[in-house]
Amino acid sequence: MDDIIKDVVKIDDYKVKIVLKKKEAPFLANLAMQFAGIVSPAAVEKFKENFSSNPVGTGPFKFVQWIKDDSIILERNDNYWREKAYLDRLILKVIPEPTARYLALKKGEVDIIDFPSPEDIENIKADKNLKVVEQPGLNVGYLAMNQSKKPFDNKLVRQAISHAINKADIIKAVYGNLGTPAKNPIPPTMWSYNDSIKDYEYNPKLAKELLKKAGYENGFKTTLWAMPVSRPYNPNAKKVAEIMQAQLKEVGITADIVSYEWGTYLDKLDNLQHDMCLIGWTGDNGDPDNFLYVLLSIQSTNKPAQNYAFWKNEKFDSLIRQAKETFDRNKRTELYKEAQVIFHEEAPWVPIAHSIVVEPMKKNVMDFKLSPLGKREFRQVWIQK
Repeated sequence: MDDIIKDVVKIDDYKVKIVLKKKEAPFLANLAMQFAGIVSPAAVEKFKENFSSNPVGTGPFKFVQWIKDDSIILERNDNYWREKAYLDRLILKVIPEPTARYLALKKGEVDIIDFPSPEDIENIKADKNLKVVEQPGLNVGYLAMNQSKKPFDNKLVRQAISHAINKADIIKAVYGNLGTPAKNPIPPTMWSYNDSIKDYEYNPKLAKELLKKAGYENGFKTTLWAMPVSRPYNPNAKKVAEIMQAQLKEVGITADIVSYEWGTYLDKLDNLQHDMCLIGWTGDNGDPDNFLYVLLSIQSTNKPAQNYAFWKNEKFDSLIRQAKETFDRNKRTELYKEAQVIFHEEAPWVPIAHSIVVEPMKKNVMDFKLSPLGKREFRQVWIQK
């Protein structure tokens, strides 16, 4: 935002004017994101760099306590400016394993759980004391190939890997009925999605031919990094990695699976230490810029990087920059569709899947609604006695 905002001018007690340094079509969408939330200046001054551990905002709940790797406790904010929350208290509990979360729900130890294992969904739906809220997620899970390392700087190698991966097998084994194959870097529910693009077919023979053409007839050795946690876009990265490892082996690529604690994993990805990595994204604001620019622009290769493929394509970058400065949605749509064609040809990722997001809960939890942006909102939630 420092590169975008020139000045913020107070007009009156309830209105400000934001002056930008340049045209920025996604600005209003970005301004609606959580990082732009209104916070207490007094609390910021009091806690300084520790403010994130002692947040004071304007939401329906107030922060009470955070016990690292255990829980966050919130209580209702009776001074909330809108209709007050029904719940007196919220406890956000850390339970790392998906099956352990399910068992805690089944035993009545918790009311709602995030990121269940797809293998548990049918049992949850069959339990008369539980229910499931679900909807298509605004997300994509993908394999990024780091072009700062050989041989991933070779487009033929990236295309070969795209043909070597059998997405149908991965989705069947890991996502079950909760995933659909991905072919673009944005989800099909997002405006400007280019459905005319034909996905790379699973074709090990063609993959071998492309590797031979690239100078790797006998394959090569590399590492495949897998997340240690369940995420909406990838419920079991280790299992995905194991399936990919076997598929790559068929075309002569030997991939050793690597994993780290989640924080360490992200830090190492930010510093582009990986060869290939499994990762993904859930949209923050419903604008394609939040995927295409954030994850694939040249600027996003700067460390800490978010462009984990270290992909620098000038034509793609020019298109998404033009889209940033264009306020006509139809024109932005055409620019983004053209950018997706370049992405497909250059293959910096293997897009794997878009998931259906599911939230299991007790039957007596009422009015919980999923946000497509991955947020969990409890202001209107109540417990039926």
